[in-house]
Amino acid sequence: MAAPKRGRNASAQSKPGRSLALILIAIVALTGGMFASGHTTPRLGIDLAGGTSITLRAVPEDGNEAAINKTNMDTAVSIMERRVNGLGVSEAEVQTQGSRNIIVNIPKGTNSEQARDQVGTTAKLYFRPVLATEPTGPAATPSPSGSPSASPSASGKPADKASPSASAGAATPSASATTQGRAVTDALKADPTPSGSASGSPSASGSPSASPSPSANGADSDAQAAYAALDCSKESARNKAGDGSKPEDTTVGCGEIQGVWYKYLLGPAAVDGTEVKKAQAVYDTQSGAGWKVQMDFTGEGDKKFSDITGKLAQNPSPQNQFGIVLDGQVVSSPFVSQAITGGNAEISGSFTQEEAQGLANMLSYGALPLTFKEDSVTTVTAALGGEQLEAGLIAGAIGLALVVLYLVIYYRGLSLVAIASLLISAALTYVIMSLLGPAIGFALNLPAVCGAIVAIGITADSFIVYFERVRDEIREGRSLRPAVERAWPRARRTILVSDFVSFLAAAVLFIVTVGKVQGFAFTLGLTTVLDVVVVFFFTKPLLTLLARRTFFADGHPWSGLDPKRLGARPPLRRTRRPAAAPVETKEA
Repeated sequence: MAAPKRGRNASAQSKPGRSLALILIAIVALTGGMFASGHTTPRLGIDLAGGTSITLRAVPEDGNEAAINKTNMDTAVSIMERRVNGLGVSEAEVQTQGSRNIIVNIPKGTNSEQARDQVGTTAKLYFRPVLATEPTGPAATPSPSGSPSASPSASGKPADKASPSASAGAATPSASATTQGRAVTDALKADPTPSGSASGSPSASGSPSASPSPSANGADSDAQAAYAALDCSKESARNKAGDGSKPEDTTVGCGEIQGVWYKYLLGPAAVDGTEVKKAQAVYDTQSGAGWKVQMDFTGEGDKKFSDITGKLAQNPSPQNQFGIVLDGQVVSSPFVSQAITGGNAEISGSFTQEEAQGLANMLSYGALPLTFKEDSVTTVTAALGGEQLEAGLIAGAIGLALVVLYLVIYYRGLSLVAIASLLISAALTYVIMSLLGPAIGFALNLPAVCGAIVAIGITADSFIVYFERVRDEIREGRSLRPAVERAWPRARRTILVSDFVSFLAAAVLFIVTVGKVQGFAFTLGLTTVLDVVVVFFFTKPLLTLLARRTFFADGHPWSGLDPKRLGARPPLRRTRRPAAAPVETKEA
């Protein structure tokens, strides 16, 4: 009988120690990298660590579905990341899910309400001239003098000074009921000189004098009607203020100042938020003015801002103000005392640090290329997250214990190979998950834990397939060493096909789903790949080595490979063919 050919496969089979050494070296290297990076535990998701998860869905403007594309979605993610980071939030996660969803995960220990306001405010940012403003609601108490209630600094630096920046006054409109005044559309005409200099200015007693209403001077009649009916003290009204308005439209908006809600009649947008190059909150230690916001404009933005401030400066209050409008809300309404040139400006007033930083953040990152709708907000406390993590770990431990118990009862000594393989697979999974957190932002959430638990069964199934193939060979009458090698090719094909189907299902699930379900799919796919690695580089070589040990090779009753218990046939023996009879030749 011809001897089997010895090639590369036979050589690898005769040296299983190489495969074992390779996988052990890989584990040591990955573990060293984990400790070197300082991330020795997997990063936990919001549902396990606690925090807030916000799901935003892109909606088309005016039916323009083409605007919802990868470029605009990536731009929106980048802007949202900068918004959240601008609040000082560490380890926040902003990523796209599917073609039109963005998931924002904000960890515990963060002002989630402020972050939600910043991230969820998705409309574009505009600078609009103020046509009229007045307080609304029961908390509105007009100032008797008609002067600004916050007593802001109204002075501006001369344009010809060395410093190109100039102050735009505080974000506080007049607290008096100022619904009248010369329409700002008149001030934006070619002749910037105010007509009727007494119009809208306080009288000697401090009360505002009568002047033409906005509707009489060109303000949009629909906007004026909306302004008259607007009650910004009601949240429902604030949420709808300015809905559907375009940059060139006259519109309405709401803004809060010192606990009082004001309504605004706003002219067409003069400067777009995209024309603000940079904004930052700074504390003025020299003049003692406190917190203020510095803005730098682009070249085009500088020209527009210089033009509008020059025209607004000639108007009486409140029409010397411009509103910084974001999503229909007036986040600030500074007044202007002179034209602001030079490409930069300051907004000063009674700002707290949080207010100044929030305004600077909106000015810097306020313009998004798409409109988003908040689909869901999930908040998990740290205590609840800890309970869910504990429950997941208990479920995993129970599943692992049941699998080990089954292996020990059914496979006896052979179960040692399966248990060792499960431990190697668990070690690789843990280390890789720990490294993927800082590398790609992977976070272990509750569905991902479920995926890891399911993977225990998938990994054990691969061992069972191989063990049963080996047992089949022993039942055919072969000894253990040849049975291990002959069973491997057939078991290998089955394992690869099974794992390919599992990986394909995980990949499809990852692509077509959004949110936390992707954590399940990712973990399932990762553990499926690791199953192939462990079976090829650890389980098979380890069983090859054990087949050389007497305990397993002789089929000890506790080895799990006892030929008698398996009902093996008599051993197969090689038989030699009888020698050919000599051929007699007759001599002539």
